[in-house]
Amino acid sequence: MNEYFQFLEKYNLWGGNTPQLGFIRHEYTDKIIEYIGNRLVKVLVGQRRVGKSYLLRQIAARLVADGVDQRNIFLVNRELTDFDFLQTYKDLDALFKLYLERVHPLGKVYLFIDEVQNIEGWERFVNSYSQDYMNEYELFVSGSNSSMLSGELATLLSGRYVNFVVFPLSYTEFAGITGKSLDKQSYVEYLQSGGMPELFSLSQAEALRNYVSALKDTVLLRDVIQRYSIKDARLLEDIFVYIVNNASNLLSVRNIVNYFKSRGQKTSYETVSAYLKFIEEAYLIHRAERYNIKGRETIAGNCKYYVNDLSFYNYLYRGFSYGAGYQLENLLYLDLRRKGYDVYVGSVKDKEVDFVAIKGDRTIYVQSTYLLFDEITVKREYAPLEAIDDNYEKYLVSLDDIALPSKEGIRHIQAWNFDSVI
Repeated sequence: MNEYFQFLEKYNLWGGNTPQLGFIRHEYTDKIIEYIGNRLVKVLVGQRRVGKSYLLRQIAARLVADGVDQRNIFLVNRELTDFDFLQTYKDLDALFKLYLERVHPLGKVYLFIDEVQNIEGWERFVNSYSQDYMNEYELFVSGSNSSMLSGELATLLSGRYVNFVVFPLSYTEFAGITGKSLDKQSYVEYLQSGGMPELFSLSQAEALRNYVSALKDTVLLRDVIQRYSIKDARLLEDIFVYIVNNASNLLSVRNIVNYFKSRGQKTSYETVSAYLKFIEEAYLIHRAERYNIKGRETIAGNCKYYVNDLSFYNYLYRGFSYGAGYQLENLLYLDLRRKGYDVYVGSVKDKEVDFVAIKGDRTIYVQSTYLLFDEITVKREYAPLEAIDDNYEKYLVSLDDIALPSKEGIRHIQAWNFDSVI
């Protein structure tokens, strides 16, 4: 293990190097910092390449800026080939003990393990050091699959961890990283591009397409096909393409099965259901269940799916029919999830409300539309919100140049200002 210490030194602050921190995502770092100072394991999960590694480094750098000795930071990124030798939790344990022996940190040690799911048995390492009552350790781990929070980790830690889902850049972050103003023009640019951080280091259309295509292939291969030993990789990708092009529409597994059968692709309800679950666990898509507003309960059956980033549509499947209104709805869903809301598709008096968003004791209703073209459109879009007879907040969001006055407690919000009201 001694021969590998050079790699640990290379990537840590105490090694004399200055790791790249990238665009500081304060919305995440501020939230995570609030949880520091205890034995709760901080778990960052999200799709590959959304910036989890940068966030871990940003948190480590912030701890140092706040007075923590650099020697008290232990940072490992299992995604890097230099750390391929970390095959099991025993290898990680040996490296950490070597760090303690060589670096001699005094006081609490902060451990950052990036893409931890690539280390076999990592749960045992995390559980052991987070519960060590003889020494002070605080752990931060990241992973690219939601299933890492199920099974043994949940059993071992039994509530002794806090989970942070990391999404692609929000519109506000997009404006910050590009230096653009918050207005309709920049919002449309964001809507027609995407929020994957690496997109903003590329400019040529071909390079953007190649990056997004490679990202899609990597996530499907490494986080789905290899992880679950998928037999029909073609069907898996076809299902993902279908969801991308039907995002924001009510869907059922049965409808999807029938669609593929109509194209001559034989499959089953069980296979499609399993593949959807795997794609969702890799954070490529998100599912929103239907919600009975009057009865305050979820409704089994149809649901909606939203893509984790519009770049998959904008750069890979642009030839399919997919209106800007559906793209807007997708972005608003992601905005609500970033803010920590549980998000459902509302149903009230035979009308559909795009979103019922619940966080703690706050509930908001959101209806979205591309533009309020005329009185007929206005009447149609306001009707679902008007059918709700409670006093929770109600918003109609669009890309109109002028915001309409409030109507019966319903506020009209221009999409680029939506983040400020939620």
